Amino acid sequence: MIRLMGQLLSGHLHRGWGVRTLAVDEIPFNPMSCHNGSIWPHDTAICAAGLARYQERTSVVKLMSSMFEAAVRFNMRLPELFCGFTRAIGDAPIAYPVACLPQAWSAGSAFMMLQACLGIRIDGWKREINVERPRLPIGIDNIVIRHLTVGEAKVDLNFQRVGDRVVCYLDDRHEGLVPLVVRS
Repeated sequence: MIRLMGQLLSGHLHRGWGVRTLAVDEIPFNPMSCHNGSIWPHDTAICAAGLARYQERTSVVKLMSSMFEAAVRFNMRLPELFCGFTRAIGDAPIAYPVACLPQAWSAGSAFMMLQACLGIRIDGWKREINVERPRLPIGIDNIVIRHLTVGEAKVDLNFQRVGDRVVCYLDDRHEGLVPLVVRS
């Protein structure tokens, strides 16, 4: 698993904007090819979710940060995919000519990456919120998820950077009670 995690964040697959569909050292690599070197935000989000399952929050934060920086260059509307050229200082990601912009699963990928960073898991059967080793994205010191519904309860879940740690707590309970289990 450690080898796979290293590959995902290596310069062969990740070069500043997200995870490429094919590594640069593979023979058919083409950064302008739909499936042979481009970057798909939802693929990057799936990689982030997988890394989070193995407690690799630092790697997740790196992927989320690169995808956020790409989104900024696309006016906060993530495209279906974009070209997998290596990122250079001052350059923007290169749009894929026929990609949908915005695109629904790319828009949803931002939430999957945020969930992976924050370590949130809702246990519907137990009606509890589990947070494990939360991390905040680079440059963000506070996130509040308002009116999070778990069973019959509605709560505000707050994440706050305190020094080099992230604390998580229930801020407001709008309806009902829900346990919060936090593991650092």
